[in-house]
Amino acid sequence: MEAACWAHARRKFFEIASLPKKGPQKDKAGSAVQAAAPLATQAVKKIDKLFAIEREINGATANKRLATRTSQSAPLVADLFDWMSEQRQKLSRHAPVAATMDYMLKRHAAFSVFLTDGRACLSNNAAERSLRPVALGRKAWLFAGSQAGGERAALIYTLISTAKLNNIDPHSRLQELALWKWKQKQA
Repeated sequence: MEAACWAHARRKFFEIASLPKKGPQKDKAGSAVQAAAPLATQAVKKIDKLFAIEREINGATANKRLATRTSQSAPLVADLFDWMSEQRQKLSRHAPVAATMDYMLKRHAAFSVFLTDGRACLSNNAAERSLRPVALGRKAWLFAGSQAGGERAALIYTLISTAKLNNIDPHSRLQELALWKWKQKQA
């Protein structure tokens, strides 16, 4: 099941809220129109409340996180999606904040996964941080020498990342973790 990242959604609203104001906006009839930035700011504030709850339960068991999310986060998520649905009907399809609202509204179920699974995270920032070195080095590794060289590099990154996730220092135990040594131990 897909779990959508609240940090990405928040970032989209935050970017819109941070855009410089272009002065008063008017519709075709000359009536004043509310700029989209105040709605983006409101969305950021609503999402920030969810992150505040997550900070309080960080490190708790999955059951404790789920109980807190059920009692505290679920009403906030319901309120946010109701609010977005209501506000979205008032916006032009060309408004930047409308596109961001559409993104979230279409993925309502994915954004709600953390409410039904205490193991799920509100964002995937931790996973992205762990992949950052690979993304930064991608240009330098563009030419791995061959297809086989690229596959070996991918294998090595997988082993190193798996070791780190299991609190194993891959550098100090490199010889022990080498495939040929591992195969010998299994035989």
